[in-house]
Amino acid sequence: MSIDRQDYKSIKSNNGQRFSPKYQRVVIKVGTTLLTDGSKQLAPKVMSKIVEQIAILHSNDVQVLLVTSGAVAAGRHVLGITSEHRNISLRQIMAAVGQSRLMQEYEKLFDLHNINIAQALLSRRDLKDRLGYLNIRNTILGLTGHKVLPIINENDVVAVEELSGEAFGDNDTLSAMVANLVDADLLIILGEIEGLYTKDPNIHSDAALIPIVEHISQNDVTTLGGPSWQSRGQGGMSTKLEAARLAVASGINVVIASGRLDNSIVNLVSGEVIGTLFPATSSKLESRKRWMLSGLSNKGQIIIDSGAIHAISNQNGSLLAAGITKIEGSFQRGDIVSVFDNTITQMACGITNYDSQELSKIKGHHSHEIAEILGHHYGDEIIHRNNMVLI
Repeated sequence: MSIDRQDYKSIKSNNGQRFSPKYQRVVIKVGTTLLTDGSKQLAPKVMSKIVEQIAILHSNDVQVLLVTSGAVAAGRHVLGITSEHRNISLRQIMAAVGQSRLMQEYEKLFDLHNINIAQALLSRRDLKDRLGYLNIRNTILGLTGHKVLPIINENDVVAVEELSGEAFGDNDTLSAMVANLVDADLLIILGEIEGLYTKDPNIHSDAALIPIVEHISQNDVTTLGGPSWQSRGQGGMSTKLEAARLAVASGINVVIASGRLDNSIVNLVSGEVIGTLFPATSSKLESRKRWMLSGLSNKGQIIIDSGAIHAISNQNGSLLAAGITKIEGSFQRGDIVSVFDNTITQMACGITNYDSQELSKIKGHHSHEIAEILGHHYGDEIIHRNNMVLI
């Protein structure tokens, strides 16, 4: 598909209607397998089609943030490395070599449409503290305010945290974090597969596309996520589902779709149903709660019983000590912790009024017993409802 720039504002979608954007701030994630067209190097024709569609959005005043993979693949090609490697040091070398090549290709393509771009390399540590989170948010939104298109990737060169599980690990997760960060209206996760299927369509001929998913459970992630259906990227369907789960809880609609379909990005932003839609499960959250929900600063886990689950989920209640069955991790008073139900599915996160050692002593006890057990009292609520976000 090639589109004349003069026709951007009159482009028609598949339903024959003139392009009218339904969303005003969109995060688009493109995966390695799509960008390489299944080969061992970047595929300029595929990238050109993606850029052309983004240019249509840009000319219609839609704010777009592009989260892109491809640096490692580009570096692998430059260095002549033919085999797959999970060695962290070698991946960082390939990323260091390939990142500039990736950006050069994007710069060349966006220049054809008179769109200025900016590179943003993020690591998990950049977003961990509240001040860093806000600074990055302000910078990215400042770029979009000046009609500059941010192109975002994980900083693989310094992301040694992957060794201890601290890196994003894949750009599906990063795209959800970015969408959360900038309060996006829509997150589009593009790959080769057309959406979420009942089974792996590469193996099962009777696999059916699921057009809409109203709720994503941990069981869905496990059973529908399956193995990675993509050969070169780090993320599989399970990481896409985890990313969608985070984003919809932040009030963001999510679509998993194929980037090979003509005009798919434009059609999605105009509101057409393509791939699998995950509707937002909450209204837009204020910034502090979005930061908590991101999980970047979570220091520990609290597991609760059925009574506490009911109080939190159905009665708008706070978390009390009596409903806690187990504490995991080491955290201080004022830290953000994750709250899990008795099937070890995360249901909330929030700011704790007691540290992990104190909670180990008072879990399962009634609130009026706290002062006697600890010798002090910071309140009846372990996590107050105002400091909690449900997932």
